[in-house]
Amino acid sequence: MHTDVQSFAVAHLLRRPAACRVGGFVAGFDPATTSPYVNYATPVPGAEPTDADVADLIAAFRTRGLLPRLEFAPDAAPAVEPALRRAGFTTEAVHEYLVCTPATLPGPGAAPGPGSAPKPGPAPDAGARVRVESPVTDEDYVAVDTALSEAFGGAWAPSPEGAARLRRTEEGGGAVRFVRAEDGSCAGGALCSAPAEGTAELAGVGTLPAHRGRGIAAAVTATLAETLFTRGARTVWLEYSGAGSRRVYERVGFRPGGTRVYLRHEG
Repeated sequence: MHTDVQSFAVAHLLRRPAACRVGGFVAGFDPATTSPYVNYATPVPGAEPTDADVADLIAAFRTRGLLPRLEFAPDAAPAVEPALRRAGFTTEAVHEYLVCTPATLPGPGAAPGPGSAPKPGPAPDAGARVRVESPVTDEDYVAVDTALSEAFGGAWAPSPEGAARLRRTEEGGGAVRFVRAEDGSCAGGALCSAPAEGTAELAGVGTLPAHRGRGIAAAVTATLAETLFTRGARTVWLEYSGAGSRRVYERVGFRPGGTRVYLRHEG
């Protein structure tokens, strides 16, 4: 089943509160934060930007006091990366992405490996050892934002705005799921966007160090994928950070899909 990650990226960024189109790009801006991981751009599929288009894109970020930054699948717009490189953009990261479908999501009790064809249904241990919950109260959303910040080494500071973005994800057709620690706080969680172009992006899978090794990442990932399938997504995709996390996602039913690049302009 084909997953059009680049068309999804365009539709997803257009949901940002202050999204705009610049040449062959869509820039997704959120005035509530200066985070480069929220404020970034992506090309429309097949874009062939001129040097002037790229200069206009850089200016759109600079006038807002933001770092010019893009995330995209290069095979969807082969002319984009050379144009960005000419303007001085450099590589921040290159990530593979994995894709899950209802057919690859394992059934109860299954323990499939890559290439198997399990029956649809919840992933193994998705609820057997840990209980996955949906946040309800403001305190729940704050707890998830705080836990994910710590799980990712403080890459962003937890804030009321971050908790509000998580709530908007849930209320806008996406989903946020977490596992509650014994003291009522969040032990780990993740979120998934609302579907667009038939797919949804699952992101922010994080578990606090004290709670790792309990299957929390697998449980919330499987639950989110299943939830988005019930909301109309034909596929769910995610990026992974290392071999260990890739093995977790493959057990849940994710398979190789392609590559995305992250570029930024420091000048």
